Amino acid sequence: MPTIIRHEGFRYFFYSNEGDPREPVHVHVMKDGREAKFWLDPIELDRNHGFDAKTLRQIARVIHFNQARIARAWHDHFSA
Repeated sequence: MPTIIRHEGFRYFFYSNEGDPREPVHVHVMKDGREAKFWLDPIELDRNHGFDAKTLRQIARVIHFNQARIARAWHDHFSA
């Protein structure tokens, strides 16, 4: 599970086994046993387990500002 970003206690990562066929680029976010999954293009919540709406908006902002970094990490990892 490559971690891409750590920010304010949140871990932004993806799983190395992302399905077969592989799903489109996305990122998982975890903190304190809660987890959400966001698609990257466009940035959109796929699923949420425990985060409130305000926190999800904050997470989406971090993803927005790091969108290129996340996509680059995804492609680097799965191209290897």
